[in-house]
Amino acid sequence: MSELTELTIKEAARLLRLRSISAADLVTAHVDRIQQLDRRVKAFLRFTPELWDKQADQADKRIKDGDPGPLVGIPMAVKDVLCVRGVETTAGSQILRGFKPPYTGTAMSRLFEAGAVMLGVTNCDEFAMGSSTENSGYHPTHNPWDLDRVPGGSSGGSAAAVAAGEAMIALGTDTGGSIRQPAALCGVVGMKPTYGRVSRYGLIAFASSLDQIGPFARCVDDAAITLAAMAGHDPLDATSSDRVGRDVLNNYGEGVEGMRLGVPREYYDVQGIESGVKAAIDQAIKSLRDAGAEIVDVSLPHTDYGLAAYYIIAPAECSSNLARFDGVRYGMFTEDAENITEAYMRTRRKGFGTEVRRRVMLGTYALSSGYYDAYYLKAQKVRTLIKRDFDEAFQKCDAIVSATSPTVAFPIGSKTQDPLSMYLCDVLTLGGNLAGLPGISVPCGMSEGLPVGLQVLAPQWGENVALRVARTYEESSGVKAEVAPLD
Repeated sequence: MSELTELTIKEAARLLRLRSISAADLVTAHVDRIQQLDRRVKAFLRFTPELWDKQADQADKRIKDGDPGPLVGIPMAVKDVLCVRGVETTAGSQILRGFKPPYTGTAMSRLFEAGAVMLGVTNCDEFAMGSSTENSGYHPTHNPWDLDRVPGGSSGGSAAAVAAGEAMIALGTDTGGSIRQPAALCGVVGMKPTYGRVSRYGLIAFASSLDQIGPFARCVDDAAITLAAMAGHDPLDATSSDRVGRDVLNNYGEGVEGMRLGVPREYYDVQGIESGVKAAIDQAIKSLRDAGAEIVDVSLPHTDYGLAAYYIIAPAECSSNLARFDGVRYGMFTEDAENITEAYMRTRRKGFGTEVRRRVMLGTYALSSGYYDAYYLKAQKVRTLIKRDFDEAFQKCDAIVSATSPTVAFPIGSKTQDPLSMYLCDVLTLGGNLAGLPGISVPCGMSEGLPVGLQVLAPQWGENVALRVARTYEESSGVKAEVAPLD
């Protein structure tokens, strides 16, 4: 394996400034790594050589002109729900096969302006609906730590690409844990920002009140640098905040001395948590205590209702958002139909996978006349209670720590016939989405030879707090994200 595929952003930026390597060298090393490994990992759906050649040349010119910047020349992968002009973007679905957006989303534009180089588009669960990347309309992605296991989802391709050394950073989206959970299962860092911190313009929506774009990286600093570059107000997204992106870096390197970190009993004793995961979290909490944090007990009493509320709200929003995919304006269209209504039905039946159809039907039912109050309205009330739980907990602590996933990566195919067991994979992450909180997952050891993730949740707009705790744990524990030993 080339040493260039193990560098952090800061290490690579230093070598680029010294002209010890070029951006083209960095890109070539990662492309070679992809060609060597991705036939087994299957993190990518398609590649963008026309972009990486052009962007690497531009990066080398910027460096030569004395304008490096921390992300100039850094190879990046992009989840297949994020629009880049002229690059086929399908949301992991056959219904959008062949669709090439006429514009680039804001988050991607800002990273391109910062000098990042796009290598390609990564695999995901169809329309970001899943926890294993087995719901992709193309093929499952494999976990680089054990190719017979899942990488998590829905952003499994992005997590696997970073874990395998195929990209230095990658973009994912998090609706109920779809960045943090695959980060945990693949042993990398994954950050979900506060809802509104990063523009959603250019994101193919799943659930608009929950979706957020965030980075994967191999260390906390790299995640912070990437997030700062793409965050900030965007007039093209009415839900984006007017807070500046660099707020996420405020004081985040100051350590945890004197901070209070809450451990919610409902997360610590959650049903189905593996003993090896709990042992790794216990050790992580001890490391944070040794670093100067005060560990306090907190309660999130409505946790048990979170899964039910999420799986009403998210499918309801998905039902509304996916109504636009009818084959008329873009994507697949089934022509052998007697009338337009039948054509719509056949197109959607053929183009959407099983899980997407399941969630569209659940959401349509929950929003239907006579059931709206009983299901959707009640779920929104529970969402408010969950937000209040977090508000009250943050009166007692500065941040909350827990496991990210109750289990390590599970075997491919082991949960596909049991949707409820798959949904339970997100039980520790989806509360952060319902409450609109920032959260990060960092590697915190191994169980059964597979990575375990530590989750840090902070109050709204407290990305710097979550990053501060995660960075301190990373430094004090000595546990680092490593490139999976696939060679």
